[in-house]
Order: sequence, then C-alpha cells, then structure tokens
Amino acid sequence: QVQLVESGGGLVQAGGSLTLSCAPSERTFKDYPMGWFRQAPGKEREFVASISNLGMSTSYADSVKGRFTISRGNARNTVYLRMNGLKPEDTAVYYCAAASNSAARLRNENEADYWGQGTQVTVSS
Repeated sequence: QVQLVESGGGLVQAGGSLTLSCAPSERTFKDYPMGWFRQAPGKEREFVASISNLGMSTSYADSVKGRFTISRGNARNTVYLRMNGLKPEDTAVYYCAAASNSAARLRNENEADYWGQGTQVTVSS
C-alpha cells in the first residue's frame, strides 16, 4: 500500500520553528496536489495548508497564514511545511495528504486519497 512518510516533528518552545517533510514510500506524487492537516487532542482533524500539483498555488488556514509556508521539492515529489512563530495551540499530530484529482484544492480531508501516519508537533509555553 502506498504510504506518505512524514518527518520533522518534535518538541519546540513557543516562538520557535520546525520544518516538516513528507515523501511517498513508493511511486511518484509529483502530479498530485498535496497538503497538511492536523489533529489536536479532543478535536477534529483540520486543514493547515495545501499546494497544487505544479506548486504554483498554495492555500492556508487563517490560523497559520503568515507563519507557515508550504512548498514542494525540485522534483515535486516531496512537500515541506515550514512552521515559524509556533504557538502552544499549534500542538497536534500533523498529517500529510495527497489527492489523485490534479484539480483538487485539498482544503477538505474528503478530497484526500492518500495519508501519512502523522508526526507529533508539541509546542511548549
């Protein structure tokens, strides 16, 4: 089964930075929109950021706009999430996702066809 593999999570103090990475375990996702979602304890999974298949268009949740940046690697097969100015409320398990529909905006988890296992991000105050 094709998987997306996340890395880069960890524990950081408020105001700090982390960069998450996501790459497929096999095949290529360079033609698929990709994105990040997160789930905090006791809450539903929510949209964080997404990027189009060609990397020309990005979208962000209002709560992270101006602090987080999503990007794709040169081969478009890896997606990154640079997180600056982290806040305790950013604490969550972060999931990478991909959509097989090249036109998907991937702002809703129902649009995703592939998921990673998640990586924990903990921001201490």
